[in-house]
Amino acid sequence: MSKRPENASRTLFGTDGVRGKANVHPMTPEITMALGAAIARHVRAGPRRHRIVVGKDTRLSGYMFEQALAAGICSMGVDVLLCGPLPTPGIAFLTHSMRADAGAVISASHNYFQDNGIKFFAGDGFKLPDAVEAALEADVMGQSGQRRRPTDNRVGKAFRIDDAIGRYVVHLKNCFPADRTLDGIRMVIDCAHGAAYKSAPAVFEELGAQVVRMGNRPDGRNINRKSGALHPEQLARSVLRHQAHLGIALDGDADRVVLVDEKGKVVDGDALMAALARYLIRGRALKGRTLVTTVMSNLALDHALAEVGGKVLRTQVGDRYVVERMRQKGLTFGGEQSGHLIFLQHATTGDGTLAGLMVLAMMLQEERPLSEIVGSFEPFPQILLGIEVREKPAFRRVPAIHKAIEKAEQALGDEGRVLVRYSGTEPKARVLVEGRKQAKIEAEAQRIAEAIRKAIGA
Repeated sequence: MSKRPENASRTLFGTDGVRGKANVHPMTPEITMALGAAIARHVRAGPRRHRIVVGKDTRLSGYMFEQALAAGICSMGVDVLLCGPLPTPGIAFLTHSMRADAGAVISASHNYFQDNGIKFFAGDGFKLPDAVEAALEADVMGQSGQRRRPTDNRVGKAFRIDDAIGRYVVHLKNCFPADRTLDGIRMVIDCAHGAAYKSAPAVFEELGAQVVRMGNRPDGRNINRKSGALHPEQLARSVLRHQAHLGIALDGDADRVVLVDEKGKVVDGDALMAALARYLIRGRALKGRTLVTTVMSNLALDHALAEVGGKVLRTQVGDRYVVERMRQKGLTFGGEQSGHLIFLQHATTGDGTLAGLMVLAMMLQEERPLSEIVGSFEPFPQILLGIEVREKPAFRRVPAIHKAIEKAEQALGDEGRVLVRYSGTEPKARVLVEGRKQAKIEAEAQRIAEAIRKAIGA
C-alpha cells in the first residue's frame, strides 16, 4: 500500500482519527466499511490469520458503525474481536495484550451523541502515526470497489470477547501499588454515561473504596450530556454532599479526567500535572526528571518543576504528539492541560481511570488532601486572543508580525511566554501571551494582534 506524505491534505483523518456527525460524510457506514477493509489490508501479511480488536462507547450509532467496520475487516480475510462498550485505553491495552494486529475504537470522545468517530491503534497499542493514517485515507479514497477479496474459508470471522471489561479492570488494579488499598476512601465518580460506566467504578470498589456513582446509566443519547469531564459542576456538588475525599469525572471514551478536590473545587489540569510530576521526582520515578506536555500548558508549570530539579518538554497540541515525544526521548509521564494524562510504564495512551488511581496513590503516600497537594500551584496570568485572517502565511515571513513577536519575547524574557499559531479549523490566528504581570502581557498581546490585523487581517 502506497504512503503519502504526512503533511498532505486530508479529508478523513483529523488530529484524533475520523470524526463527524453520524450518518453524514465522512461518518457513514460506507466509509466505515471501507476503513475496515483498509486497516485489514494494512495489517495482513503472510498466510496466518490476522486479528483486529474493535470496541466502542455508548452512542446509539455505535451499533451501526461496529457492524460496518467488522464487515469491512472480515471482507479482507481478517478476524474481528468485538469488545462492546469499553474505554479507549482499554481497547489499546487489549490490542497489545491479545497480540492482535491492530485495534479500533468507535467513539467521538467528548462530543455529544449525534457525532461519532473511529481511531486506530497499531499492534503495540499505540495510535497509528500520521503517515499510516494518510496511507489508509489514500486507500479508502482510491477504492474502486473491484478489489480482489478472499472467498471460501478465507473470509474473516467475528468473535465476541465476553470478559473484555474484566481483563481491563484487572490490568488497572495491577497498576496500583500492591501494598496499598483504598479502604477508608470515599469518592464520587462521574462516567459521563460513556464507555467506562461499568469498568471505572469496579476498579475503585474492588480496591476498597466507597464509590458514589454518577453518569452510569447510558441510553445511547445521554453520553457527555450535562455530565462527565465537560460538566464537572454536578460532581463538585456531589463531592460536598457526600463529604468525599475527591471526585473523578471522565469523558465519553474515558481517556481523560477532570478532578474535584474535597472542597468541591475543580482542579486545574496544569496544577495536577505539576503535583504528579513533583511527586514522581521525589520518589525518583520520573524518567529524566522531565514532564512532557503541550504548548498550551502554563509557564508556571516549568517553574514548579524547576523548584525540585525537574523540567518541561513541550509538543504541539494533541495527546498523540505527547506520546510520540515521550517514546522518542524514553520518558514516562506526560499529558495535556485538558486532562489527558499518560503514564507510559502502564499504558500507551491517556487513561482517566488510571490517572485517578495514580492521584489516589499520591494522596495516600503523602497523607495529605488533594486541595493541599495542588494548592501551591499558581498559574501565571494569561491572555488569549483570536484574530480573523484572510490568509495564513508563516509568521516569520511577515516582517511586521515577526518583529512584534520577537519584541514581546525580549520584553518578557524568562518570566513570560509567547505562542502565536493559526487555528486548525477556523480562519483565525491565535495569540497567547503569559507572564507574571497582567498589564504587561495584555500590552504585548495587543501589540502582536494589531500587527496581525494590519498585515493579514480579514
